Order: sequence, then C-alpha cells, then structure tokens
Amino acid sequence: MANDFPDYLDVDYTDGEGENPEDYPSLEDKIEKAIDVTRKGLEEYENPAVMWTGGKDSTLTLYFIKEVAERYDLEVPPAVFIDHYQHFQEIHDFVDYWADEWDLEVIYARNEDVGGYVDEHDLEPGDDIEIDALSEHNQHHVRELLEYEEDTFPFLLDTYVGNHLLKTVALNDALEEYDVDGVISGVRWDEQEARADETFFSPRHDPEIYPPHDRVQPILHFDEPAVWDAFWYFVVPDTVEDYPDDGYVPQGFDDLPNDLTQDDIPVSPKYFEGFRSLGSEISTEKSDQEPAWLQDMENTTERAGRAQDKEDLMERLRDLGYM
Repeated sequence: MANDFPDYLDVDYTDGEGENPEDYPSLEDKIEKAIDVTRKGLEEYENPAVMWTGGKDSTLTLYFIKEVAERYDLEVPPAVFIDHYQHFQEIHDFVDYWADEWDLEVIYARNEDVGGYVDEHDLEPGDDIEIDALSEHNQHHVRELLEYEEDTFPFLLDTYVGNHLLKTVALNDALEEYDVDGVISGVRWDEQEARADETFFSPRHDPEIYPPHDRVQPILHFDEPAVWDAFWYFVVPDTVEDYPDDGYVPQGFDDLPNDLTQDDIPVSPKYFEGFRSLGSEISTEKSDQEPAWLQDMENTTERAGRAQDKEDLMERLRDLGYM
C-alpha cells in the first residue's frame, strides 16, 4: 500500500450519511447508485479486493464489479473468501464453480494457526481450544483486544472469540499480506442495526486494530427484496445463457425455464432450500421450506436462522474489523 494512504484518495466518507433504502425508491435508482459506488471504488483504490461469501449480497456486489469493470475497462479485483472451517459444503462448491466460470482470482483467508490446532487434536465444533497453545498473534487478540480471561474457548464460529479469530483475524491478516487498501463488501443498512449508520465509503484507518483500509459498500441501500429482484431481473439473465431476458422468478428447484438446472444459476442452492442467511453449518437453520425470495420478508427477520445475532456483540466485533 502506498505510504500516503489515504491521502491519494478522493472519496466522500459522508456519502450515504443519514440515508436509508427508502431514499432510493426504485430498483433502477438502487442499481444506478451501486454502479457509481463500484466505479469509484475500482478507480480510486490501488489494491482493492471484494469480499465474497458465496451468499446473495456478496455475489450481487461481485456482479456489479464485473459489469462496471467491463463497461469502463477496469480490472476485476481478487475475491477474498473467509474460510472459517464451518461452512456448508455447498458454499465451497458454489464458490469454486463460479470462480472458475467467471475467471476470478480467489484469496482464501484462513486462521491457519487455529485450523492447525483443530486438525492436530481432531476437534469437533464445540470442543475446547487451549488459548495458550495458539500463536502469540492469536493470544494477543484474545487477551489484549478481546480481554478474554478464560483458559479455553469453544471451536464455534458464532461466539465472540471464535468469530473474531476465525473471521476477523483471518480477514485482517489477508488484507495485510495482500496490501489491500479498499475492501468492497455487500454490507446492507437493513441487515442489522449495527450496520445502519454505515456510509458508502467507510474508513478503517487505526493501525492498532487492523491494516488501514477503507470499506466500499455498493449495495448498502438495497433491502432484501431488492437484492432478489436484482438477481432475477439482472444478474441471472445477464450471466446465464438461455435465461429469459426480461427475467423470471422461479418457484423452486424444478421451476427454472428452458431446461436450466440449479447448477446453471449463480444463486446458492441453500437459498433454494429455504435458507435466507448463510452462516455456519453448525448454527444456521433454514427459515422456511420455500425458497428465500418467496418468503415473507416484510414480517420476518432475515437472519433469524442464525444462532449469533446479538447487536451488542456485532457492534463490538465490527469495532475490531468484522464486516
């Protein structure tokens, strides 16, 4: 990263301040803003990367990146996939397949110290990890930053220590290794209260906590229904041969047009199964039997199937670099 970061940037850190999804009333308004933010992100940052979980939000963000890069002759940045060791296998398969289809470079961010301990001791989710057996780097995070005083913590993603070590530390280490200055992510205002005050360009400049960088958030102003509308009327028709140009909303696995199968569609199979949010295999359950986009999004919570979703916990983790 250039030594004068962020002085070489011309971005407005107040863009989006005090706004909400209703300030972008139509899908076209939302897409236009997403394109503007994406273009700015690709042009301003010297070493950007896009966060990709295999979920709908990050895949939609990746779609905008690909479209903007092609339209304005810009490079598609590498995708960072945080492998926290507790993904659904279908997520790994989805990311591997579409990375190959779209010719993407994928950086797999892992906390290999924790992963090595898990392998060496043949641990199952929920088993205890000895903190003193971990590297000084991980011990520093647990003792000094999290101020955690117990001798062990459970090998579970959806806990304070587990989430921080398996996701945040893994991410920050990758940002430092690859000198990333702009992290393009699929964070949305309506997803969680802890994200409601985010702006389209959000600084993370404290070197004591994370490698200095900015978060670029092109779909901040999308709500959940708009994400799915964008998929079925833009993402899928634009990327899948033989999909109707004017869009089509399938009612399930066996309702895709023109003899297409679920494997042909850049939508995770877990959403077809009824999951609305993809966390860990251990602690995430489907919300309903219907596909995610057909569920009652107005009267139910998107992340209700996740075990971890306490706003005070999310706020503390975000202060340490979590998405």
